[in-house]
Amino acid sequence: MSTVDRIELWHVAVPLPATFRPSWIPGFPQNENRFDLIRVFTDDGLEGVAAGPAMGNEREGLGSLLGPYMLGEDATDIAAVQQRLRELGYLGWRNFWIEPAFWDIAGKRAGKSVCELLTGKPPPRTVRLYASTGEVKEPRARIEEAERRLAEGFTTIKLRVHDFDEAVDIRQVVETAKAVGDRMKIAVDANQAWRVAAIADAPIWDLARAKRFADACADVGVAWIEEPLPMDAWDDQAALAAYSKVPIAGGETHHGGLPELRMMIERRCYDVFQPDAVFTGGIAQTWEIVKLCKQHGLGYSPHTWTNGFGFAVNLQLKAASVVSSEHGEGDVPLEYPYDPPGWTPEARDGVLARPFLHDRGSLEVPSGPGLGITIDERALRKWGRRTFVMDKKRLVWFALQDRGLRAAMEINRTRKSRRRG
Repeated sequence: MSTVDRIELWHVAVPLPATFRPSWIPGFPQNENRFDLIRVFTDDGLEGVAAGPAMGNEREGLGSLLGPYMLGEDATDIAAVQQRLRELGYLGWRNFWIEPAFWDIAGKRAGKSVCELLTGKPPPRTVRLYASTGEVKEPRARIEEAERRLAEGFTTIKLRVHDFDEAVDIRQVVETAKAVGDRMKIAVDANQAWRVAAIADAPIWDLARAKRFADACADVGVAWIEEPLPMDAWDDQAALAAYSKVPIAGGETHHGGLPELRMMIERRCYDVFQPDAVFTGGIAQTWEIVKLCKQHGLGYSPHTWTNGFGFAVNLQLKAASVVSSEHGEGDVPLEYPYDPPGWTPEARDGVLARPFLHDRGSLEVPSGPGLGITIDERALRKWGRRTFVMDKKRLVWFALQDRGLRAAMEINRTRKSRRRG
């Protein structure tokens, strides 16, 4: 058994090479890729890593709750980890982004990739990618961008639309499709499932607008439409999926995890589900979601737009889906966030020793144990700041200061008794 011996939390801010303006946060000039990183160390010398996206220092204080909960636990008991994170969620934050670190440890202990832990099979050598843009652009700039991605070897590109005037959105799609649609597939993301209007206002789509947009996309052969309705508009989602000639996709940030997405799958809210394990309950719950999609004849391809750690997690799930499927990779490739000059693989994967660089629209899947990734310690020290550390010795002092001697001793006796039981 590998028990949790030390936990570290880091806040990381990797500078972007140019300002990036994400379509999903109108009015926000993003100049850094920010995320919180957890490093879990075990008593037998293993380390597991995971990360969740961050806007700022919103997770300060998490360590003082997480450390006492997790120290001394079996790092390879994923069911127990899921339960502990569920309990932490009762008090506020949903923190299933932490769970993949324990899969990383389990894989390293077994000498197997996460893909092999899930399926019993090694990952495929490569997976196909689609170029996922992040900014809204005028048709001419979008066409030029599509031509560049085509020249680099991508055969599918995903556009972003986010205008109050639906004619503007339709024009971008139609003109891009007319220019490159005979040479590459085009998908469209409306980013309606998690509308953010904290800085600038943002459009709100209803079912009628989504149907009109779907009709326009069908006329020019769009491959799929992503999240054209609010994330909890389940009746409208199912109605649109039944109506549209173009597949409807979504499901990336549903923090309700498996229970919520099971309901959505059974109601056929989408034709293609895109759960991101960073948000949708970690690897364990997301893998059950993937299997449910297959049982219901629905497509699967994960959302990956967070950071290099989140990309690595969802890459392993996509690889597991490929090797366990009779139909290979399916119709939807893996999302590859790519919108230079602002959003590049090097900035996305800024503290990984080896960034995930595509090769003619495909990507080599790491075959090493766990997530198959390694931290660049120099880059982490340059761009990151350790915000929390706890080991068994520090836990004693923390418990004494936080709870007092009598309560700390009682808690310690109870925990030891539970583990022996």
